[in-house]
Amino acid sequence: MIGLVDCNSFYVSCERVFQPRLNGLAVGVLSNNDGCVIALSNELKALGIKMGTPAFEIQYLVHQGQIHLLSSNYELYGDMSARVQEVLEEYTPAVEPYSIDEMFLRLDGFERAQLLEHARQLHHRVRQYTGIPVCVGVAPTRTLAKLANRAAKKIPAYAGVCVLHPDSRETQVLLKKIELGDVWGVGRRLVERLAIIGINSAWDLAQADPKRIRRQFSVTLERTALELSGIPCIEMNDFHEPRQRIMTSRSFGKLTGDISEIREAIRQHGQRCAEKLRYQNSLARAVLVFLKTNPFRNDLPQYSPSLSVELPRPTDDSREILNAAGHALQRIYRKGYQYQKGGVMLLDLIDTNRQQLSLLDTPQSDADRNRSQKLMSVMDELNSRMGRGTVKLGIPSPGAAWHLRCNNLTQRCSTRWEELATARAI
Repeated sequence: MIGLVDCNSFYVSCERVFQPRLNGLAVGVLSNNDGCVIALSNELKALGIKMGTPAFEIQYLVHQGQIHLLSSNYELYGDMSARVQEVLEEYTPAVEPYSIDEMFLRLDGFERAQLLEHARQLHHRVRQYTGIPVCVGVAPTRTLAKLANRAAKKIPAYAGVCVLHPDSRETQVLLKKIELGDVWGVGRRLVERLAIIGINSAWDLAQADPKRIRRQFSVTLERTALELSGIPCIEMNDFHEPRQRIMTSRSFGKLTGDISEIREAIRQHGQRCAEKLRYQNSLARAVLVFLKTNPFRNDLPQYSPSLSVELPRPTDDSREILNAAGHALQRIYRKGYQYQKGGVMLLDLIDTNRQQLSLLDTPQSDADRNRSQKLMSVMDELNSRMGRGTVKLGIPSPGAAWHLRCNNLTQRCSTRWEELATARAI
C-alpha cells in the first residue's frame, strides 16, 4: 500500500507554528516580490479571495484589518518540510518527497487491519511534533492515494485520514462521486474528450478498457485508468537522482540598469547554484547567464540576452563558477536598458565520482584540487550550521534594486540564530 501525506495550507501553517496569534485569522502568503497570493488559509478562502489574486487588489482589506498578508519565507518552509519528513521516516519504511508539502509513503508489510490505525498515528504525530496539520490518504496506487488524500481533506467524516481498498464498496462510491478533473494527471482538455465517449467520473475511467484508452488517448492515461482500478503502474522518479541542470533566478525588486547591482545579483545566484551542485555531488562544465527586461513595459526598450561560458575544467568551486558568470555578464550587458530579472544556470553536469577529464580541459594539480574541496566543504558546513549566507563571496549592497521586495517577511526562527523566537513573561 502507498500513503500520501499532504500538509494543509502549508505555507500558512508554517507561519502559524511560530505566530499562534494568526490561528483563526484570514492569512495569505505572497509570491516573490510580494506580487500575488500563492497560499491561503481557509478563513481567507471564505472571503472569496482566490489563488493568484494580485496583492494590490486586496490591500484595502489589509488596511481594514480583515486579512493578513505575509511575504514568502522559503527558508522557513523548507526547514519545516524537512522536519515533517523526519517524523514520517521515523514511523514509515520509506518516504518519497513529491513536493515541499506532499510526500508519498511506502507502507509495505502492514496488514489491512493495521493500516487505518497507523495512518491515524501518522496524522497525529506530525501535528504533535511539528505543529503542521496534515491529511493522510492510503491506497494500493499513487493515483488512488491522491484521491484518498483529497477525500480525507474534503469530507469531514474522515477526520483527515482515509484508507481505500480497491475491492471495497467505499472506494466504488467515492470514485463515482469524483469528477474526472479531480483525478491526478487528467486536465481540462482530456475531460472534454473523455466526456464524448461517455467517461465522466473517476469510476467510469477505472472501468474503461485500458487498451481502448491507450489507443484513443495515450499510454499515460492508460496507466491512470489502471491505477484507479487498483493496479500500480506509476513509479515516482528517484528524489535523490541528480538534476541534469541547475538554475537559480529571481525577479529584481525593482527595475535597474546599474551593472554593479546586476553583478551582485548574478554573484548571489551563482553561489546558490554552486551550493546545489555540491549537494548532489556533481561538477559543471559550463555556466549560462541571462538577463530579461520587462516584456509588459511597452514604453521601455526590450533586450533579453543570454550567454554560456565553458569552464576550464569540470568544477564545483564557487570561485571558478562566479568568475565565468562575471565574464558572461560583462559580454551580454548593455547600457540603456532597465532589467527586471537575471539568473545563472549550470550546464553539462557530471558525477563528481565519475569525472573523466577531456584532453581540452585545463589540468589541475592534486594540491589545488584538495584546497578547493576543503574550502568549499568548510563554507557549506558553516552555512549549514549557522544559516545560509553566513559565509559568502562578496558582500551585497543593502537596499540594492535586485533585492526582493519582502515587506512582510517573518522571522526564520528554525534556521537563523539571530532570528530565534523570543518569549516574554507578562
